[in-house]
Amino acid sequence: MRGKQMAKYLAKRIFYLILTLFIVITVTFFLMKLLPGTPLTNQAKLSKSQIALIYQQYGLDKPVWQQYLLYIAGAVKGNFGTSFQFSDQPVSYLISSRIAPSLQIGLQAIILGVLVGVIIGAFGAMRQNSWVDTTSTIVSILGISIPSFVLAVLLQYYLGLKLGWFPIAEWGGFSYTVLPTLALAATPLAESARFVRTEMVDVLSSDYIELAKAKGLSRTGVIYHHALRNSLIPLITIVGPLAVNIMTGSMVVENIFSIPGIGEQFVKSVLTNDYPTIMGLTIVYSFMLCVVLLFTDILYGVVDPRIRLTGKAN
Repeated sequence: MRGKQMAKYLAKRIFYLILTLFIVITVTFFLMKLLPGTPLTNQAKLSKSQIALIYQQYGLDKPVWQQYLLYIAGAVKGNFGTSFQFSDQPVSYLISSRIAPSLQIGLQAIILGVLVGVIIGAFGAMRQNSWVDTTSTIVSILGISIPSFVLAVLLQYYLGLKLGWFPIAEWGGFSYTVLPTLALAATPLAESARFVRTEMVDVLSSDYIELAKAKGLSRTGVIYHHALRNSLIPLITIVGPLAVNIMTGSMVVENIFSIPGIGEQFVKSVLTNDYPTIMGLTIVYSFMLCVVLLFTDILYGVVDPRIRLTGKAN
């Protein structure tokens, strides 16, 4: 019975995923048409006949509704069109060639941030109202308050330029990923520490924790098997969106460190009105977000057995 419920739930969520992507494509497409300016470079130096040929080449001479239908038909097949600004390259190639650096840095940042944040938050809860708890709170506030691009500049200046420990820019081996990873890890670290600390304080004061202690369980056993696991459940709901936001590339951080990722690509596309590239990156981001949220919901039910995927719950 539960297998049927899971299949029904997945089918419903996949339908919502497709519907969400359709809405995102539609809204983004028409918003692109409202952008000021033109995707043509040096338009003042082009004749009217040259502009007409270029518009015809990219299908911009057709009515907007026809352009929209053609784009929808291509997007279904994975064809996001051809870039206006990057040597007539397919958008799918531009994204696939640049997504790896963003994913690598994002994955490193989310793993580092969540692990360190859970440790800091757990120690803060176990040492409530002590200097450890105060330090945990200060770290959380600073991590949330300081923008990642400010932290990136500070790390670049002190650890890269002054001390010379790591490269300050460009893309190469693992050492080139350290500074951007640290800059991007601050937000998930702060969010994780804050959530775990808050939840763990409540859990440690629960009746079943007192019962576990009364049964003779060690402090380590109580913390690890009962308090920490239940405290991690709310954390799952924020790790998914955080991971997508980071893994798809922080636009400013990637520009600061000259990382050839999709964040840098997105900035260049917006500045040059490269409509197909903007659309393609938006679709990729939306798809990743929807998929991660789906797996987050499933994982939420696995971690907490009390949650059931019933029709009423859906």
